[in-house]
Amino acid sequence: MEDVDFEDEEPDGPAWETEEENDDEEEGGGTDGMEAQDDSEVTFALHSASVFCVSLDPKTNTLAVTGGEDDKAFVWRLSDGELLFECTGHKDSVTCAGFSHDSVFVATGDMSGLIKVWRVDAKEEVWSFEVGDLEWMEWHPQAHVLLAGTADGNSWMWKIPGGDCKTFQGPACPATCGRILPDGKRAVVGYEDGTMRIWDLKQGTSLHVLKGQDGHQDPLTCVASNQDGSLILTGSVDCHAKLVNSATGKVVCVFRMESVAPKTPAGEGEEAESNSVESLGFCNVMPLAAVGYLDGTLAIYDLSTQTLRHKCQHESGIVQLLWEESSAVVYTCSLDGAVRLWDARTGKLISEYRGHSAEILDFAINKDASVVVTTSGDHQAKVFCVQRPDR
Repeated sequence: MEDVDFEDEEPDGPAWETEEENDDEEEGGGTDGMEAQDDSEVTFALHSASVFCVSLDPKTNTLAVTGGEDDKAFVWRLSDGELLFECTGHKDSVTCAGFSHDSVFVATGDMSGLIKVWRVDAKEEVWSFEVGDLEWMEWHPQAHVLLAGTADGNSWMWKIPGGDCKTFQGPACPATCGRILPDGKRAVVGYEDGTMRIWDLKQGTSLHVLKGQDGHQDPLTCVASNQDGSLILTGSVDCHAKLVNSATGKVVCVFRMESVAPKTPAGEGEEAESNSVESLGFCNVMPLAAVGYLDGTLAIYDLSTQTLRHKCQHESGIVQLLWEESSAVVYTCSLDGAVRLWDARTGKLISEYRGHSAEILDFAINKDASVVVTTSGDHQAKVFCVQRPDR
Protein backbone atom coordinates (compact mmCIF):
# COMPACT_ATOMS: atom_id res chain seq x y z
CA MET A 1 0.00 0.00 0.00
CA GLU A 2 1.45 3.38 -1.00
CA ASP A 3 1.95 6.15 1.49
CA VAL A 4 -0.37 8.92 0.42
CA ASP A 5 -1.07 12.18 2.15
CA PHE A 6 -4.01 14.37 1.31
CA GLU A 7 -5.29 17.57 2.83
CA ASP A 8 -8.88 17.42 3.97
CA GLU A 9 -11.18 20.43 4.21
CA GLU A 10 -11.16 19.91 7.97
CA PRO A 11 -9.00 22.48 9.76
CA ASP A 12 -7.17 19.74 11.66
CA GLY A 13 -5.15 18.66 8.66
CA PRO A 14 -4.91 15.28 7.02
CA ALA A 15 -7.62 12.77 7.77
CA TRP A 16 -5.01 10.09 8.09
CA GLU A 17 -1.30 9.87 8.51
CA THR A 18 1.29 7.58 7.03
CA GLU A 19 3.04 5.13 9.32
CA GLU A 20 6.24 7.19 9.39
CA GLU A 21 4.50 10.34 10.63
CA ASN A 22 2.67 8.33 13.21
CA ASP A 23 5.81 6.75 14.55
CA ASP A 24 7.53 10.11 14.89
CA GLU A 25 4.56 11.63 16.63
CA GLU A 26 4.19 8.79 19.06
CA GLU A 27 7.86 8.70 19.90
CA GLY A 28 7.77 12.44 20.51
CA GLY A 29 4.71 12.39 22.71
CA GLY A 30 4.07 10.07 25.63
CA THR A 31 2.15 6.93 24.76
CA ASP A 32 0.77 6.15 28.20
CA GLY A 33 3.19 3.29 28.61
CA MET A 34 2.29 1.72 25.27
CA GLU A 35 5.23 1.42 22.90
CA ALA A 36 5.29 3.39 19.67
CA GLN A 37 5.26 0.30 17.46
CA ASP A 38 2.79 0.77 14.60
CA ASP A 39 2.00 -2.22 12.43
CA SER A 40 -0.95 -0.53 10.73
CA GLU A 41 -1.18 0.35 7.03
CA VAL A 42 -3.67 3.20 7.34
CA THR A 43 -4.72 5.48 10.18
CA PHE A 44 -8.03 7.34 10.09
CA ALA A 45 -7.72 10.37 12.35
CA LEU A 46 -10.78 12.57 11.80
CA HIS A 47 -12.35 11.73 15.17
CA SER A 48 -11.53 14.11 18.01
CA ALA A 49 -12.38 11.72 20.86
CA SER A 50 -12.57 7.97 21.56
CA VAL A 51 -13.79 5.91 18.61
CA PHE A 52 -16.39 3.47 19.94
CA CYS A 53 -17.51 1.38 16.99
CA VAL A 54 -16.56 0.18 13.53
CA SER A 55 -18.26 -1.85 10.83
CA LEU A 56 -17.18 -2.84 7.31
CA ASP A 57 -19.44 -2.84 4.28
CA PRO A 58 -20.29 -6.52 3.71
CA LYS A 59 -20.59 -6.43 -0.07
CA THR A 60 -17.20 -5.09 -1.12
CA ASN A 61 -15.29 -4.79 2.18
CA THR A 62 -13.84 -1.52 0.88
CA LEU A 63 -15.61 0.90 3.25
CA ALA A 64 -15.66 1.38 7.00
CA VAL A 65 -18.05 3.34 9.19
CA THR A 66 -16.82 4.55 12.58
CA GLY A 67 -18.64 6.32 15.39
CA GLY A 68 -17.18 8.20 18.32
CA GLU A 69 -17.46 10.10 21.56
CA ASP A 70 -17.18 13.30 19.50
CA ASP A 71 -20.84 12.76 18.40
CA LYS A 72 -19.60 12.04 14.89
CA ALA A 73 -19.76 9.14 12.45
CA PHE A 74 -17.75 8.86 9.25
CA VAL A 75 -17.84 6.56 6.24
CA TRP A 76 -14.34 6.18 4.80
CA ARG A 77 -12.27 4.10 2.43
CA LEU A 78 -10.11 1.31 3.84
CA SER A 79 -7.47 1.47 1.11
CA ASP A 80 -6.29 5.00 1.90
CA GLY A 81 -8.42 6.31 4.77
CA GLU A 82 -10.13 8.86 2.53
CA LEU A 83 -13.40 10.26 3.88
CA LEU A 84 -16.45 9.42 1.77
CA PHE A 85 -18.95 11.34 3.87
CA GLU A 86 -19.79 12.35 7.41
CA CYS A 87 -23.03 11.12 9.00
CA THR A 88 -24.04 14.47 10.43
CA GLY A 89 -26.61 15.48 13.01
CA HIS A 90 -25.86 13.30 16.04
CA LYS A 91 -26.10 14.99 19.44
CA ASP A 92 -24.44 12.34 21.60
CA SER A 93 -21.68 9.72 21.39
CA VAL A 94 -22.17 7.46 18.36
CA THR A 95 -21.98 3.96 19.85
CA CYS A 96 -23.58 1.90 17.07
CA ALA A 97 -22.88 1.88 13.33
CA GLY A 98 -23.33 -0.68 10.60
CA PHE A 99 -24.03 -1.36 6.94
CA SER A 100 -27.06 -3.24 5.63
CA HIS A 101 -26.47 -6.77 4.29
CA ASP A 102 -26.06 -5.47 0.72
CA SER A 103 -24.11 -2.31 1.65
CA VAL A 104 -26.86 -0.07 0.23
CA PHE A 105 -27.52 1.65 3.57
CA VAL A 106 -25.44 2.59 6.58
CA ALA A 107 -27.05 3.18 9.98
CA THR A 108 -25.61 5.19 12.87
CA GLY A 109 -27.01 5.41 16.37
CA ASP A 110 -26.07 7.61 19.32
CA MET A 111 -26.46 7.08 23.06
CA SER A 112 -29.44 9.42 23.30
CA GLY A 113 -31.36 7.15 20.93
CA LEU A 114 -31.15 9.10 17.68
CA ILE A 115 -30.78 6.61 14.81
CA LYS A 116 -30.05 7.75 11.27
CA VAL A 117 -29.84 5.79 8.03
CA TRP A 118 -27.92 6.97 4.97
CA ARG A 119 -27.92 5.76 1.40
CA VAL A 120 -24.25 5.02 0.77
CA ASP A 121 -24.05 5.72 -2.97
CA ALA A 122 -25.96 9.01 -2.73
CA LYS A 123 -24.32 9.92 0.61
CA GLU A 124 -27.68 11.20 1.82
CA GLU A 125 -29.83 10.63 4.89
CA VAL A 126 -32.97 8.65 4.07
CA TRP A 127 -34.45 7.93 7.51
CA SER A 128 -34.19 9.06 11.10
CA PHE A 129 -35.93 8.01 14.31
CA GLU A 130 -35.58 8.72 18.00
CA VAL A 131 -35.93 6.03 20.66
CA GLY A 132 -34.92 5.85 24.32
CA ASP A 133 -31.27 5.52 25.32
CA LEU A 134 -29.71 3.15 22.79
CA GLU A 135 -28.03 -0.06 23.96
CA TRP A 136 -27.42 -1.93 20.67
CA MET A 137 -28.39 -1.92 17.01
CA GLU A 138 -28.18 -4.53 14.25
CA TRP A 139 -29.21 -4.95 10.63
CA HIS A 140 -31.25 -7.94 9.47
CA PRO A 141 -29.03 -10.49 7.63
CA GLN A 142 -31.21 -10.59 4.48
CA ALA A 143 -33.45 -7.50 4.41
CA HIS A 144 -33.48 -3.72 4.83
CA VAL A 145 -34.70 -4.09 8.39
CA LEU A 146 -33.06 -2.59 11.45
CA LEU A 147 -33.35 -3.85 15.02
CA ALA A 148 -32.34 -1.93 18.14
CA GLY A 149 -32.58 -2.33 21.91
CA THR A 150 -33.06 0.47 24.41
CA ALA A 151 -32.63 1.21 28.10
CA ASP A 152 -36.39 1.02 28.75
CA GLY A 153 -36.37 -2.69 27.86
CA ASN A 154 -37.92 -2.34 24.43
CA SER A 155 -36.53 -3.71 21.21
CA TRP A 156 -37.55 -1.93 18.03
CA MET A 157 -37.72 -3.14 14.45
CA TRP A 158 -38.06 -0.88 11.41
CA LYS A 159 -38.36 -1.39 7.67
CA ILE A 160 -35.89 0.95 5.98
CA PRO A 161 -36.47 3.46 4.48
CA GLY A 162 -40.28 3.14 4.79
CA GLY A 163 -40.15 3.21 8.57
CA ASP A 164 -42.84 0.61 9.39
CA CYS A 165 -42.22 -0.13 13.04
CA LYS A 166 -42.73 -2.95 15.52
CA THR A 167 -41.77 -3.07 19.20
CA PHE A 168 -40.96 -6.04 21.42
CA GLN A 169 -41.59 -5.26 25.05
CA GLY A 170 -39.08 -6.76 27.44
CA PRO A 171 -38.91 -6.47 31.23
CA ALA A 172 -38.70 -2.96 32.67
CA CYS A 173 -34.91 -2.86 32.46
CA PRO A 174 -32.40 -2.25 29.65
CA ALA A 175 -32.23 -4.61 26.66
CA THR A 176 -28.44 -4.84 26.93
CA CYS A 177 -27.61 -6.98 23.87
CA GLY A 178 -29.32 -8.59 20.92
CA ARG A 179 -28.75 -10.61 17.79
CA ILE A 180 -30.97 -11.55 14.86
CA LEU A 181 -30.66 -15.30 14.26
CA PRO A 182 -29.41 -16.48 10.83
CA ASP A 183 -32.92 -17.56 9.71
CA GLY A 184 -33.93 -13.89 9.87
CA LYS A 185 -37.18 -14.86 11.59
CA ARG A 186 -36.10 -14.74 15.22
CA ALA A 187 -33.99 -12.54 17.44
CA VAL A 188 -32.41 -13.24 20.80
CA VAL A 189 -32.30 -10.36 23.28
CA GLY A 190 -30.54 -10.23 26.64
CA TYR A 191 -31.59 -7.97 29.51
CA GLU A 192 -30.08 -6.29 32.53
CA ASP A 193 -32.10 -8.47 34.94
CA GLY A 194 -30.30 -11.58 33.67
CA THR A 195 -33.17 -12.82 31.51
CA MET A 196 -33.04 -13.67 27.83
CA ARG A 197 -35.86 -13.81 25.32
CA ILE A 198 -36.12 -15.37 21.88
CA TRP A 199 -38.55 -13.29 19.81
CA ASP A 200 -40.58 -14.20 16.74
CA LEU A 201 -39.97 -11.11 14.61
CA LYS A 202 -43.04 -11.53 12.39
CA GLN A 203 -45.56 -12.25 15.14
CA GLY A 204 -43.95 -9.93 17.68
CA THR A 205 -44.28 -12.63 20.32
CA SER A 206 -41.71 -14.14 22.63
CA LEU A 207 -41.05 -17.81 21.83
CA HIS A 208 -38.88 -18.54 24.88
CA VAL A 209 -37.99 -16.73 28.09
CA LEU A 210 -34.98 -17.85 30.09
CA LYS A 211 -35.06 -16.58 33.66
CA GLY A 212 -34.34 -17.72 37.20
CA GLN A 213 -32.03 -20.75 37.12
CA ASP A 214 -32.07 -20.78 33.32
CA GLY A 215 -31.18 -17.11 33.09
CA HIS A 216 -28.14 -15.29 34.43
CA GLN A 217 -27.67 -13.86 37.92
CA ASP A 218 -26.42 -10.54 36.53
CA PRO A 219 -26.92 -8.41 33.41
CA LEU A 220 -26.26 -9.99 30.02
CA THR A 221 -23.31 -8.47 28.19
CA CYS A 222 -23.25 -10.33 24.87
CA VAL A 223 -25.02 -12.93 22.80
CA ALA A 224 -24.03 -14.94 19.72
CA SER A 225 -25.39 -17.74 17.58
CA ASN A 226 -23.75 -20.47 15.53
CA GLN A 227 -23.92 -20.47 11.73
CA ASP A 228 -27.27 -22.25 11.38
CA GLY A 229 -28.80 -20.55 14.42
CA SER A 230 -29.45 -23.81 16.28
CA LEU A 231 -27.28 -22.80 19.23
CA ILE A 232 -27.03 -19.54 21.15
CA LEU A 233 -24.33 -18.43 23.57
CA THR A 234 -25.11 -15.80 26.20
CA GLY A 235 -22.53 -14.03 28.36
CA SER A 236 -23.04 -12.11 31.55
CA VAL A 237 -21.47 -10.02 34.28
CA ASP A 238 -21.96 -13.16 36.43
CA CYS A 239 -18.94 -14.73 34.61
CA HIS A 240 -21.01 -17.52 33.12
CA ALA A 241 -21.60 -18.32 29.46
CA LYS A 242 -24.71 -20.38 28.71
CA LEU A 243 -25.18 -22.57 25.68
CA VAL A 244 -28.85 -22.60 24.67
CA ASN A 245 -30.82 -24.65 22.14
CA SER A 246 -32.67 -21.97 20.15
CA ALA A 247 -35.50 -24.29 19.08
CA THR A 248 -36.41 -25.46 22.59
CA GLY A 249 -35.11 -22.55 24.65
CA LYS A 250 -33.37 -25.06 26.92
CA VAL A 251 -29.94 -24.50 28.46
CA VAL A 252 -27.61 -27.17 27.06
CA CYS A 253 -24.72 -26.36 29.39
CA VAL A 254 -23.09 -23.61 31.43
CA PHE A 255 -19.44 -22.66 30.98
CA ARG A 256 -18.00 -21.32 34.24
CA MET A 257 -14.63 -19.69 34.60
CA GLU A 258 -12.79 -20.09 37.88
CA SER A 259 -11.84 -16.45 38.31
CA VAL A 260 -8.15 -15.70 37.90
CA ALA A 261 -7.33 -12.42 39.59
CA PRO A 262 -5.90 -10.15 36.89
CA LYS A 263 -2.51 -8.54 37.35
CA THR A 264 -3.59 -5.17 38.68
CA PRO A 265 -1.35 -2.63 40.33
CA ALA A 266 -1.80 -2.07 44.05
CA GLY A 267 -4.59 0.33 44.86
CA GLU A 268 -6.92 -1.17 42.27
CA GLY A 269 -7.71 -4.15 44.43
CA GLU A 270 -11.47 -3.71 44.25
CA GLU A 271 -11.34 -4.00 40.48
CA ALA A 272 -9.50 -7.30 40.65
CA GLU A 273 -12.52 -8.98 42.21
CA SER A 274 -14.85 -8.34 39.30
CA ASN A 275 -14.75 -10.46 36.18
CA SER A 276 -17.33 -10.73 33.44
CA VAL A 277 -17.88 -12.22 30.01
CA GLU A 278 -17.12 -9.44 27.52
CA SER A 279 -17.45 -11.21 24.18
CA LEU A 280 -18.12 -14.63 22.71
CA GLY A 281 -18.60 -16.46 19.44
CA PHE A 282 -18.81 -19.76 17.59
CA CYS A 283 -16.26 -21.28 15.23
CA ASN A 284 -17.77 -22.06 11.80
CA VAL A 285 -15.52 -24.98 10.90
CA MET A 286 -15.16 -26.90 14.18
CA PRO A 287 -17.45 -27.47 17.19
CA LEU A 288 -15.68 -24.79 19.24
CA ALA A 289 -16.78 -21.64 21.03
CA ALA A 290 -14.64 -18.81 22.37
CA VAL A 291 -15.41 -16.73 25.45
CA GLY A 292 -13.45 -13.60 26.37
CA TYR A 293 -13.33 -12.36 29.95
CA LEU A 294 -12.59 -9.02 31.57
CA ASP A 295 -9.69 -10.60 33.50
CA GLY A 296 -7.91 -11.29 30.19
CA THR A 297 -8.77 -14.96 29.81
CA LEU A 298 -9.70 -16.28 26.38
CA ALA A 299 -11.38 -19.65 26.91
CA ILE A 300 -11.86 -22.08 24.03
CA TYR A 301 -14.63 -24.58 24.76
CA ASP A 302 -15.27 -27.85 22.95
CA LEU A 303 -19.00 -27.99 22.24
CA SER A 304 -19.12 -31.72 21.55
CA THR A 305 -17.69 -32.62 24.96
CA GLN A 306 -18.76 -29.35 26.66
CA THR A 307 -15.33 -28.96 28.21
CA LEU A 308 -12.65 -26.29 28.39
CA ARG A 309 -10.10 -26.98 25.66
CA HIS A 310 -7.65 -24.09 25.98
CA LYS A 311 -7.06 -21.05 28.15
CA CYS A 312 -5.18 -18.20 26.49
CA GLN A 313 -4.14 -15.55 29.00
CA HIS A 314 -3.87 -11.85 28.13
CA GLU A 315 -2.13 -9.29 30.33
CA SER A 316 -5.23 -7.09 30.28
CA GLY A 317 -8.96 -7.38 29.75
CA ILE A 318 -10.45 -8.67 26.50
CA VAL A 319 -12.80 -6.18 24.86
CA GLN A 320 -13.98 -8.23 21.92
CA LEU A 321 -13.31 -11.41 20.01
CA LEU A 322 -14.14 -12.52 16.47
CA TRP A 323 -13.67 -15.81 14.64
CA GLU A 324 -12.34 -16.00 11.12
CA GLU A 325 -15.17 -17.02 8.82
CA SER A 326 -13.59 -20.18 7.47
CA SER A 327 -10.92 -21.31 9.92
CA ALA A 328 -10.31 -22.09 13.58
CA VAL A 329 -8.54 -18.78 14.18
CA VAL A 330 -9.93 -16.39 16.77
CA TYR A 331 -8.99 -12.71 17.01
CA THR A 332 -9.01 -10.75 20.26
CA CYS A 333 -8.60 -7.08 21.02
CA SER A 334 -7.79 -5.92 24.50
CA LEU A 335 -7.31 -2.99 26.82
CA ASP A 336 -3.56 -3.04 26.13
CA GLY A 337 -4.17 -1.82 22.57
CA ALA A 338 -3.14 -4.99 20.71
CA VAL A 339 -4.95 -7.33 18.32
CA ARG A 340 -3.99 -10.99 18.67
CA LEU A 341 -4.64 -14.03 16.50
CA TRP A 342 -4.98 -17.41 18.24
CA ASP A 343 -5.11 -20.92 16.83
CA ALA A 344 -8.08 -22.41 18.65
CA ARG A 345 -6.98 -25.95 17.86
CA THR A 346 -3.74 -25.58 19.82
CA GLY A 347 -4.45 -22.53 21.99
CA LYS A 348 -1.24 -20.95 20.68
CA LEU A 349 -0.72 -17.29 19.78
CA ILE A 350 -0.23 -16.90 16.01
CA SER A 351 0.56 -13.19 15.81
CA GLU A 352 0.06 -9.82 17.43
CA TYR A 353 -0.51 -6.37 15.90
CA ARG A 354 0.02 -3.04 17.61
CA GLY A 355 -0.33 0.61 16.72
CA HIS A 356 -2.72 2.24 19.18
CA SER A 357 -1.62 4.32 22.16
CA ALA A 358 -4.78 3.47 24.13
CA GLU A 359 -7.21 0.59 24.53
CA ILE A 360 -8.98 -0.90 21.50
CA LEU A 361 -12.74 -0.41 21.84
CA ASP A 362 -14.01 -2.28 18.78
CA PHE A 363 -12.72 -4.08 15.71
CA ALA A 364 -13.89 -5.73 12.51
CA ILE A 365 -12.41 -8.29 10.10
CA ASN A 366 -12.97 -8.41 6.34
CA LYS A 367 -14.42 -11.52 4.69
CA ASP A 368 -11.17 -13.21 3.69
CA ALA A 369 -9.55 -12.28 7.01
CA SER A 370 -6.76 -10.29 5.35
CA VAL A 371 -7.63 -6.96 6.99
CA VAL A 372 -8.47 -5.95 10.56
CA VAL A 373 -9.88 -2.50 11.36
CA THR A 374 -9.65 -1.28 14.95
CA THR A 375 -10.98 1.71 16.88
CA SER A 376 -9.46 3.10 20.04
CA GLY A 377 -9.50 5.50 22.94
CA ASP A 378 -6.61 7.28 21.20
CA HIS A 379 -9.17 8.92 18.83
CA GLN A 380 -8.01 6.84 15.87
CA ALA A 381 -9.14 3.97 13.69
CA LYS A 382 -6.46 1.80 12.12
CA VAL A 383 -6.29 -0.68 9.26
CA PHE A 384 -3.96 -3.67 9.69
CA CYS A 385 -3.04 -6.13 6.95
CA VAL A 386 -2.93 -9.61 8.43
CA GLN A 387 -0.28 -11.94 7.06
CA ARG A 388 -0.60 -15.61 7.90
CA PRO A 389 2.01 -18.21 6.90
CA ASP A 390 -0.62 -20.86 6.13
CA ARG A 391 -2.33 -18.79 3.43
